[in-house]
Parts: sequence; structure tokens; C-alpha cells
Amino acid sequence: MTGGPHRIVCDHGAMPSSEFAAIPGSARAEIPGAESLRPATADDRVIATVVLRRRAELPAELVFGPETLTAQQLADRHGADPADADAVRAALTEAGLEVLDEHHGSRRITFAGPASAAGALFGTELGFVRSADPWTGAPVEHRARVGELRVPAALAGRVVAVLGLDDRPVARPHFLPAQSSSVSYTPVQLGSTYKFPAGTDGTGQTIAILELGGGFRPEELTTYFQGLGLTPPSVTAVGVDGGKNSPSQDASSADGEVLLDIEVTGALAPKANQVVYFAPNTDQGFLDALSTAVHADPTPVAVSISWGSSEDQWTEQARTAFDAALADAAALGVTVTVAAGDNGSSDGQNDGKPHTDFPASSPHALACGGTTLSGEDEVVWNSGGGATGGGVSGVFDLPDYQQDAGVPQRADGRTGRGVPDVSAVADPETGYQVLVDGQSLVYGGTSAVAPLWAALVARLAQSLGRPLGLAQTLLYADAAKATFRDITSGNNGDYQAGPGWDPCTGLGTPDGEALLAALRG
Repeated sequence: MTGGPHRIVCDHGAMPSSEFAAIPGSARAEIPGAESLRPATADDRVIATVVLRRRAELPAELVFGPETLTAQQLADRHGADPADADAVRAALTEAGLEVLDEHHGSRRITFAGPASAAGALFGTELGFVRSADPWTGAPVEHRARVGELRVPAALAGRVVAVLGLDDRPVARPHFLPAQSSSVSYTPVQLGSTYKFPAGTDGTGQTIAILELGGGFRPEELTTYFQGLGLTPPSVTAVGVDGGKNSPSQDASSADGEVLLDIEVTGALAPKANQVVYFAPNTDQGFLDALSTAVHADPTPVAVSISWGSSEDQWTEQARTAFDAALADAAALGVTVTVAAGDNGSSDGQNDGKPHTDFPASSPHALACGGTTLSGEDEVVWNSGGGATGGGVSGVFDLPDYQQDAGVPQRADGRTGRGVPDVSAVADPETGYQVLVDGQSLVYGGTSAVAPLWAALVARLAQSLGRPLGLAQTLLYADAAKATFRDITSGNNGDYQAGPGWDPCTGLGTPDGEALLAALRG
């Protein structure tokens, strides 16, 4: 395959490349080791998402301050400009593509049509390749492209991303089964260990969970929660971009991720309503699932994400669009808890350098790291076939809330956003007791920490009578910071734990009662 051609041929004739403008950050390199199969043609149908610019930038006080907006206010003030949407819709229609959906609040237009028409409009050639799945390593066939995307000059600056033309898998789940386990916990026991606030259970709160595969059976959830002595929570499945609740009956599949997330959330916030969004494992599916969840009615108090990949495996346009959706969440009062990864400071990359996992590395996500918990002893998780993700972002700047945290410099001399913010037990050898596809198992991974923190956020919000939004602005304040159990022993590869915040376990693990008291103050 090649990048964007010098002349783009559409049904209405040839258009010089000078009449096109590149979409910043859209360039893709060839996939190492990918097998080229065939070019995409008019017979191949594409469904993709165009992301538009904001009509006005989000002010910092909305993202980092206590004020929140309703979804309608966000759409009216900081959503897509109707004129931009009209221009994109006209261009899509003229190119022979069909507009399927528009959401001005999240600035997205979804379209469908022949792959050849989509490639022509956006200045690229699409083809089918076979490459390795980033999680399983198994070969998977998908569309791919090389080089930059372009838009007609009239759309320059209006379109900030086009996602879904290349539909390679983008993320992996961050859960691990225990190989052997002498110590394990029910989520209810961990709620006691971490002193989740008494008198709270998530009543009146909604927690969204994003999944990029797998599924659950309601009857299995009933069995699990009744075994804990709990009334099963309300769990609703929502499909996005053709994704759906599809349990495979294979505990080693993405079912393990789905059930871990639901069971940890439901055991720790049993009265909260859970909405589980299923989407394809593509950059388009991931973004559309997040945006759909964040802009839902009712607005969730928290969104739990247990999927991700090294931030440098994403295109800049996809990373930027996803980060903007996380900023939307903060403005709406939604806390997004994200697993920091299970492959230590390398994040599974083989270049000998440290990497951070995205979306955990976004400054608008509450990044969740992992510990090993045995009795009263809690140290950095680096055993059982994995280690907590953590480090310093190479693409996101140091946020204001971490200015005094002591985030170290990278080897290139810059100081970026530090990961993680918070932690809880993640070692599968001291893991969580779950029920997956009929099997009673013990799972770990930072995948378990994201729903644990989402449940804690829901219970704190229930007691406070208000959402936490971008929780870091509260958690890094001296009063709240002092409530954490500081994890000072262990490492995740390149980084060593120590007093205060560190790139292994962040601020530490929670004391929910003390944290609630600090937030009240």
C-alpha cells in the first residue's frame, strides 16, 4: 500500500492534491510484519467517524474546577459548530457516502459507504492486511492505510480526526488470571480493607463500563452476587458501532475482562446502576463508546476503562480526539478511571525504553496502578507474570495538579504527565475471586483497580451529594493526599517506589472513610 496519492480520483472527476489539506497527526506507518492481502474496493463497506473541532475551547476552570455543565450546555457552548457539521455532511454526501448519525455535543459524524469513495474523499488508499492482534498475538485481518489523511480544503481545520478507515485492533485488556494463589479476596473484603465509606452503596449513581470484546450472561451474575450475599445490581448492555454483548464461554477470552469489571463494580457499589458499552476494538469503536457513555442520560458518575495500549501505538489524531472526550467527561462531572497496564514500566514494548499506557496517560483520566496485598503488607505489584504500569508520558505535559508531586524527568529531559494517580491490589497472586463462564477463578491486573476506584467514586459522590469530576484536582490536595496509604517498597522495572507520589503506585491505596472526611472538609 501507499500513502495519499498526488491526485485523488472521485466519481465527479479528478481533484488536484493542492485542493486538499492534511489532517494533523493522522499519519500511519506500515505495520511491521503485516501481510498485504488485497486493495479495498467499492464492494467493501466502510463505517467511520469524523471528529469535528469545538466551536469554542473548554476553559480550564471547567475541566480542572468544581463547576460542571449539563450535556446540553456542553453541546451548545463547546460542541460542534452547526456550520462545520453542515460542511462535512455535504462533502460526505457529494462523495457518495451516507451519514448515519450526528452528535454535536461530542462533535462526531458517523458515515458509511464504499471503501473506495471513503479513501478518495480522505486522500488515502485502503487495503486489507493480516497482522498480529496486540493482545493475543493471533493473526487478524483488517483494513489498513499508510501515510496522512487529507480533507478537501474547505474542510481544513474543521475536521480534527477521521477514525475507522483503518480498523486494526487498538487495545488489550489489562487482566491476568492467577497461575497459583495462596491469598485471594472477594471484592467485598477489599471494600473493608480499603475502608469504603459506611452507609454508602452507590444508590442513585450510574457507572459506565467500556468493553472492546467479550460478554456476560445475566444468570451468571445472579449466581455470583447471591454467593456474596448481595442482591444482583442492575446491569444493562449497550451496543456501539455494531458491538454487542457476546459471551464466548471461554474464561481466557475477553469474557474474563467483562465479568471482572462488572463483578468488582457490583460488589463494591451494589446499588449503582451499571451500563456496559460494547464496541469493536478499533480507535473508532473505543472513542465512540467513551463519547456515548459520557454524553448519556443520566450522566454517569464514573466510567471504568480496563483496556489500553502504549501511547505511542496510537495515531496523534486518535489520541487527541480521545483526550478531548475525556475532557468532556471532566466538564460534565464524570470521573474516568483507567487501568495503568500490566507490563511494568516498558508497557510491553521491546525497545528497552519506558512507556506509559493510553488512555491512562491522559491528564483527564484517573490512572489506576497496582499493588501486591498480603495481610497488612502492601508493596508495588511486580510478580505473578506482570507488573503495574507507570511512568512519565512522552506526549502529555505535566498537569497543574502534579506540579508538586515530584514527577521525574524522562531520559529526553522533559517532564510529562506522571502515571498512575492511585492504586489498589492488582497482583493475580493476591487477586480477586470472580466467577467467569461458570468457573470460580482468581484474577488480577490493573483491570480490577479501575472498577474498584469507579465504585469508590460512586460511593463518595453518593455521600457528598455531588460528582467528583476530574478527581485528581481533589486527590492531590494536601488534605486528601494525606489519607492514602503510601506504598514505598518495590519497583515496576525502571521506577522505584518511595515516599509520596511515585511512578509505580501514584499517591498510594485508599482509605475511603478518611478520604471522604477530607473531601467534606
